[in-house]
Amino acid sequence: MWDRTTHDRVGLGSSVRYLRGVGERRAEALARLDVLTIEDILFFFPRRYEDRRSLTPLDELHPGEMVCALAKVISLSNSKGPAPASAILTDGHTNVRAVWFNPHVDKFLKPGIQVALYGRVEYYNGIQINNPEFEVLTDQPPQIIGRIVPIYPATAALPQKRIQNLVNDTLNTYAGCLVDFLPRDIRVRYGMKDLQEAILELHHPQDAESWLKARNRLAFDELFLLQTGLLLRRSSAQKTAPSLIPGKNYKRFMAALPFPLTGAQHRAIDEILQDMRGTRAMNRLLQGDVGSGKTLVALATILAATDSGMQAALMVPTGILAQQHYLTLERMLAPLGIRVGLLTGSLRTEERRCLLDELKAGKLQVLVGTHAVFAEGVTFSNLGLAVVDEQHRFGVLQKNALIAKGTSPHVLVMTATPIPRTLVLSVYGDLDVSILDELPPGRIPIKTICLRPDEEGHLLKLIRERVRQGQQIYWVCPLIEDSEERRADLSSVSSCYERLSGLLPDVSIEMLHGQFPIEEKSAVMRRFAAGETSMLVSTVVIEVGVDVPNATLMVIEDAGQFGLAQLHQLRGRIGRGKAESLCVLLEGQGTTPEGHERIETMLRLADGFSLAESDLEQRGPGEVCGVRQHGVTDFRVADLVKDRKILDLARKEAQALLTGDPTLETEPLFRAELMRRLGKTLHLAGTA
Repeated sequence: MWDRTTHDRVGLGSSVRYLRGVGERRAEALARLDVLTIEDILFFFPRRYEDRRSLTPLDELHPGEMVCALAKVISLSNSKGPAPASAILTDGHTNVRAVWFNPHVDKFLKPGIQVALYGRVEYYNGIQINNPEFEVLTDQPPQIIGRIVPIYPATAALPQKRIQNLVNDTLNTYAGCLVDFLPRDIRVRYGMKDLQEAILELHHPQDAESWLKARNRLAFDELFLLQTGLLLRRSSAQKTAPSLIPGKNYKRFMAALPFPLTGAQHRAIDEILQDMRGTRAMNRLLQGDVGSGKTLVALATILAATDSGMQAALMVPTGILAQQHYLTLERMLAPLGIRVGLLTGSLRTEERRCLLDELKAGKLQVLVGTHAVFAEGVTFSNLGLAVVDEQHRFGVLQKNALIAKGTSPHVLVMTATPIPRTLVLSVYGDLDVSILDELPPGRIPIKTICLRPDEEGHLLKLIRERVRQGQQIYWVCPLIEDSEERRADLSSVSSCYERLSGLLPDVSIEMLHGQFPIEEKSAVMRRFAAGETSMLVSTVVIEVGVDVPNATLMVIEDAGQFGLAQLHQLRGRIGRGKAESLCVLLEGQGTTPEGHERIETMLRLADGFSLAESDLEQRGPGEVCGVRQHGVTDFRVADLVKDRKILDLARKEAQALLTGDPTLETEPLFRAELMRRLGKTLHLAGTA
């Protein structure tokens, strides 16, 4: 309960329950809006604004417009039952009707009084204003018009007016408690508003220019804090590491390659080897489009480790991908006398014990595996390199658990999901970045088309023709079973497999999804890779790591259900051989406008980096590449799509600040705010 005597002891971090008029039920409603503390209310900004500064004469009202007006009530028609209440209004020249769906307006409106109104103009047997907000005029200026009005996210339990009053009361009482933590020289250099002024402006803007200046100040705060935190984490992670230098096996391997490396591969390998030659642990992100040759770069990196007498680990998110990488590495490294092991959760007890004994004794130079590689009991003799593939599927703590298996090993994280530059800076800003932006020469571009459900006959004919030519097909569905999703218009693997088996009796078809035991998954993929199966009906379990050059047709059912990154990854499973490949996007019966937009984008763009930028614009940073696990992109103000220039400026200023003051001793307020907001998220030193 509110107690005036406790006001001085209440801080910005205190619960909203300390605010006047906020009881348990209202606090619960605020919590559903992610508002838990008094500070949260100060930073609970409007989702939009209504400009109510201009008055419209009643003879200039037009249907569809939102208008502000001053008028006198001539007469009032009281509501009886469900009928709306109405009033005839005049401004001295024109009369109009106002209609309310609230039967109690007669308690506030009487003939002869002056009112201010704001509402939508409609035409129904004449011009009328529908359900307008109104305020009886007194000798005080009206509150509902004559200014820019903030409109906040609201709920049934917290209507707009109540939220507006709560925010205003909190601003009046607590805005003065805000401490401006941003270094003064940065504020002066760029003419930024102070923190309290900026927050007040976002709630009650004077005009568009002043609002933008305040908004950009707060966006800079968020991005500057993040960039400084990432750079601090990077400097603290730079520990002494073994120097890894490529030797004879590396040279033999590179000399025996039957094809030339792309310029991007040469550049990435040079950057990685330069890092590993030093005595500081490498921490590098390798990103490249589907089919750009990341595995070869990883192989070169692994050879530099084994040539230096160190072990290497390759961690991947799925058993299928682990086995794919294991087979590739074993085929290429065994002729060089390098032993490779595979560790997954499904390994039998005796096999696991033998493998771990050899790993601990140093007899196994390379270990490929899933999350099992950082499990308790997995001990390396001398881990010098940790490679994490499809890194966005692992959390920070999981990567750290693998790194802890060695003494400051070099770290290479890889992704086949191209990441927009703004996300690289904001989420992976503590990593150096190498980019593979070229495809190997001779790759035939994949053609992409879209078909409607009623065009399936054409598709089945195409499948039969491809099978006659000895080629193979993927058919991907969004669900495993019909019952796992309420929507009846989505296709499942099980029903699709049964339907296609009946429609294509002469085609050998198998089914695959993530609930298969690992041995069964491996057997299905082995038969498909060997050409024993012509068509594989699957979920997105084949999204990454599956490499079957003879597969030339990819069918994605209900394509609008998938994100752009997934669609691009699935399309990348074909086009790996010498034959022309085709990706067919099948529209579903319930495809949403957003789904249609993604399909259109896939038809228009083939480059993964362009698709990544489009994906960022369509979905936002919190959903792209799984970055929400980092907990650093849920900004209150900043927008990584719109604020790229502010992001660049924030990074530049963060670098300059830390160059002159690596421990932020001269900026204690900024350091305290950094630790409070991001210390635990970024695992910064000095946080509890």
